[in-house]
Amino acid sequence: MGTQNLANFALDGGDPREGEKNPGLFALEHGHGGSRKGEFTIEASQNHNDPSVLFEEYLHYASITRAEERAYEGNLIQRKDPWSLGGIIKNRFSKGHVHDINAVVGEDNIVTTHNNFSTVTDLEWRRASRALRTASWGSIFFLITTDILGPTGAPWAFANTGYGPGAALYTVFGLMASISGWYVWGVYMRMDSDRYPLRDFGQAFFRVFGSEVRHLINVLQSLQMFMLVAVLILSLGGSVSQVSIGQDGANGNGVCFIVCLLIIAIVGMVLGQIRTLQRFGWLANLSVWTTVITSFMAIGVSATSSPNFAVMLGSFGGPGTPYGDLNFPNGTITPHLPVKTFAGTPPDGYASGGTGFLGTYQGINTIIYAYGGAMLFFNLLAEMRNPWDFWKGMLCADIFIYLVYMFFGLFQYSYQGQYTYNTAIQSINPYNYQTAGNILSIIGGLIAAALYGNIGIKVIYNNVFMELFGFPSLVTKRGKIIWVLMVPIYWSLAFIVAGAVPELGDFSSLVGAFCIGNFTYTFPALLKIGFEIKKAAMLPEESFDEATKKYIRVDSGFKRWMRGYKKTFFFTSFNIFYFLGSLVVCALGCYSAIMALISAFGGGSVTTSFSCRSPYAA
Repeated sequence: MGTQNLANFALDGGDPREGEKNPGLFALEHGHGGSRKGEFTIEASQNHNDPSVLFEEYLHYASITRAEERAYEGNLIQRKDPWSLGGIIKNRFSKGHVHDINAVVGEDNIVTTHNNFSTVTDLEWRRASRALRTASWGSIFFLITTDILGPTGAPWAFANTGYGPGAALYTVFGLMASISGWYVWGVYMRMDSDRYPLRDFGQAFFRVFGSEVRHLINVLQSLQMFMLVAVLILSLGGSVSQVSIGQDGANGNGVCFIVCLLIIAIVGMVLGQIRTLQRFGWLANLSVWTTVITSFMAIGVSATSSPNFAVMLGSFGGPGTPYGDLNFPNGTITPHLPVKTFAGTPPDGYASGGTGFLGTYQGINTIIYAYGGAMLFFNLLAEMRNPWDFWKGMLCADIFIYLVYMFFGLFQYSYQGQYTYNTAIQSINPYNYQTAGNILSIIGGLIAAALYGNIGIKVIYNNVFMELFGFPSLVTKRGKIIWVLMVPIYWSLAFIVAGAVPELGDFSSLVGAFCIGNFTYTFPALLKIGFEIKKAAMLPEESFDEATKKYIRVDSGFKRWMRGYKKTFFFTSFNIFYFLGSLVVCALGCYSAIMALISAFGGGSVTTSFSCRSPYAA
């Protein structure tokens, strides 16, 4: 899988496709290195997924790297300047601290091109690996928050689960997401090294389970990025539609709804042509602030005005639906039932996500979606100066995100009850505030869409077109032309998917259950299972041969796996239970979202596929 150094976006680390400037790197990275003769670069060999390297060899080199990092950070702390406000400001706008490698190991000359692995010194491996490791744990806190935080769906989650179940579920899934992050960090610390850097989920699964599982992970990651772009097109198109309708529906239906989606897709095609993203971090910061401001605006207005009944009728109140028949008995926004909230699960007709268990599970899917982000943890760790400190940034981010979700969700649900929409700002009624919030949402959403689209295209191109079909690197002239053509194709397909789905909440629930839930809960548990078993299977009589640079095993196969499982029986059994439970949650979530989509396609939503009618019009 191609390396996606997402930390570069906010750490000024350069273009995330930086490695592609060396065609030899990508030849090795994607399995074409066997035909290359003569010289190679250190950077290329570090990115190569070599099946001949044993699991235990990764552990050996990782232990060396971690010890060196400990010693280096200890020396750095002793040399630090005293605390000062000026120093904090200076550090905030710096490009990060770069490892002073020569201060640790001497004044050797650095060479990056070699003809034989035996000529590469430890210093050269170290410098190549740590050149871009500049992030502190404070930066990681911000990046994790940027990646995960999205409180605008929290009120709708409570509207479908109730106060008690919603609070409990946010707590449980937040805790499990933290455990998954802890697993990812633990695997990284024991498998990443200067000799064999670990940069993404695909590489981690390759080192534990092999190339077949790596390909599966890459496919699912590509699917997740694509679906996220489709969700953003649908969501941002809704914002454009609301703005076009005007105050009190002055413009009727406003701009044709499918045209609103097309506008977002076209803008995305333009933004997708951006190739150099080294300053993308400031745009990412802007996206975070637009989210926070929009959320504050939503809860403030919801406390002083009525809900947006028109959007609830258009999205969930179709004729014959329990929600529509109960809350809008005449099929119009007047009359309507008064706002009601529930301590437990809302009765049938009060949950806009559906009836019974399926309706409640729509809210659960939103909660699952809320904590998605573990997929990028390996990328963030690969950018850290001292990965030992990752837990600090992760823990602070998890606590902050949990408190934000609870506060925003409970506050807005308390005022809007069953009329809470799945995008908080579109749930408020005053046109001026709604328009301001929609514009902020469009700005932040387009930044996120540009990010996801860029990564999604890269993953597909590197792991499908380059690896399987031998396409050229994206830095070549042919590669640049292919990129220009792929961007509108990618966004066009996302537009078709978004236009075919009449209801945003159900579509988001499906994406959350099938893609994001697996990367947040299922896959980290599976990775931890394989890692702990293989690590425990090592025997005292086995050792690393310094002469051949290979690990000597005494056995292999199923016997080795069983030995490792027996040695870690309780811990691995817990993780197997966690893994299977995550699969069940994923399956139930997919089922509930699919059934809700079937209902929407069957008339449960006023809006239909590729329709001009806006779900936000009265």
